[in-house]
Amino acid sequence: MIRMLVLTAVVMSAGIAAVSAAASDAYTREIEHWRAQRVARLTAPDGWLALVGLDWLKPGTNTLGAARDNDIVLPKAPPHLGVIEWSGDGRLSITLDPASGALIDGKPGTHAALQDDSHARPTTVSFGTVSFYVIDRNGKKGLRVRDADAPARRQFAGIESFPIDPAWRIVAKWVPFDPPHKLETPNVLGQIDTFPVPGKAVFERDGQVFELYPVTEVPGDRQLFLIFADRTSGKETYGAARFLYADMPMDGRIVLDFNKAYNPPCAFTPYATCPLAPPENRLDLRVTAGERKYRGEH
Repeated sequence: MIRMLVLTAVVMSAGIAAVSAAASDAYTREIEHWRAQRVARLTAPDGWLALVGLDWLKPGTNTLGAARDNDIVLPKAPPHLGVIEWSGDGRLSITLDPASGALIDGKPGTHAALQDDSHARPTTVSFGTVSFYVIDRNGKKGLRVRDADAPARRQFAGIESFPIDPAWRIVAKWVPFDPPHKLETPNVLGQIDTFPVPGKAVFERDGQVFELYPVTEVPGDRQLFLIFADRTSGKETYGAARFLYADMPMDGRIVLDFNKAYNPPCAFTPYATCPLAPPENRLDLRVTAGERKYRGEH
């Protein structure tokens, strides 16, 4: 009888171990798949590595082209590509040289109103491997220029990450705010952006309690966005912050999977306008999960 009990216990232990190993393997595959998708987005022809310029517009007339006498010099453009007008009422329009061969939203044209990136589909002007559209940063407007043949894209050095560790998939307590709070977040331009914060994530690690404040980027989002720094920042990881998305809370809990923490665009290019970690999201903790510092060159 005792022998049978022992044998049963051994079989059950082996079964539990097998289930645990299978779950661990499935989780590892999930993170590896996430990382592969992340690299695919980053290195795509319209990804962050394709950025080659960020040129700020001035109110009034802005001439564009490869010639040095333009207000904004675009090296691969025709000598005089065209003109962007920024009118007193805040509207922008572009008039292209008919001989430029440039396209507006993929179609031939010489004149169009320019919608900036506050719209779902900003107006895109393209010529050869290069394209640009207007971004708006608190009333400051500029041209975000991409080149599918950008050196940063061709010379991509890959992404180094900490080893995948399921222990960094943390199920945190969710404390909702009613009404939502506001979180002031600085960016690399020296501006302050304000985001709604629907609640806070509270979790324990190494015997200490920590809090993070996720924000809502756009009303109706299905995920919350976290901008955080920790004790690896500036050493093993990018100094300004790392980013993390989390699914909406359920049953008073929110999952923070730090294996999916990733570097902001500014880690790869000087032409991005990234937010920085607010003081509320600076953890006195080494988060040894997710992406490490990028070893490539801007």
